[in-house]
Amino acid sequence: MLMAHPAVLRNLIEQYETLKVLHAEAGSAEVRRRMDDVAYTLCVSTGTRDVDAALIAARHRLPGARPQDDSLLSV
Repeated sequence: MLMAHPAVLRNLIEQYETLKVLHAEAGSAEVRRRMDDVAYTLCVSTGTRDVDAALIAARHRLPGARPQDDSLLSV
């Protein structure tokens, strides 16, 4: 499987988290569509099927990630 560059993963994580906040505040359909697009890209980039798993996988591929990080336990 091809692996996304860490800079791409970091950007996708930041985009998703920003869009998630915007969606929680405004709830617009446009923000939701963009959030879904970024979630899909994260899933494809990490070889996962849901955005929560994709976020965990992406974070573990970033420089400085440690196996003992509790990000697998976060909600």
